[in-house]
Amino acid sequence: MKLLERLNIKTEHESLYAQAFTHTSYANEHGLLSYERLEYLGDAILELFISDYLYRNTEYDEGVMTKMRAHYVCEDALYEYSLKLNLNEELLLGKGEFENGGKYRKAIVADIFEAFIGALYLDQGLETVHKFLNTHMIPMIENHQLDFIKDYKSLLQELVQTDKKSLEYITVKEEGPAHHKTFTVEVRIDQICYGVGIAHSKKEAEQNAAKSALNKAQDGTGIHS
Repeated sequence: MKLLERLNIKTEHESLYAQAFTHTSYANEHGLLSYERLEYLGDAILELFISDYLYRNTEYDEGVMTKMRAHYVCEDALYEYSLKLNLNEELLLGKGEFENGGKYRKAIVADIFEAFIGALYLDQGLETVHKFLNTHMIPMIENHQLDFIKDYKSLLQELVQTDKKSLEYITVKEEGPAHHKTFTVEVRIDQICYGVGIAHSKKEAEQNAAKSALNKAQDGTGIHS
């Protein structure tokens, strides 16, 4: 399997990985096992891994860690991890599912990331899985490469509500001609500035300020310090 060569995974159980990419439509047509059981296992492993990561690397309280974990293992996130590794290129799909674009269907592409992790665990154990995820998954989280997290204001609002703090956006500067103004916005939590955003619209400046505050929170220097 080219994927295993590319990821430098040496195994004597290649059939286990093949199962991780076998959709039920293909399995039914060819009398094989699908990835569903491996997906179940991988889901639990990812929950544990991200829980451990957040506990060891942040100062968040339980409520915030729960919300962040949900973001990092939701279908949108799993889809991006999977595409980053080109896992969908290995998918085995039934004729109808293939013709309907199953190779890029979000739910399926997300599922095979979990199934692949389940297969890797059964083949090589938890330590290897942790090394793999630290290499391929954590950088996407820490470098803010999860494109589905675009509404930073909503995410920040969730975190602040968990701590029962007040949140407001203050426009502190407007400059430039009327047709091309630049807005500078501060996001204040309990009247303390935690982030600044600059853009050509107030809405975008507020999103940038929220993103700045979230970045500080993840580094342990922001909201919960």
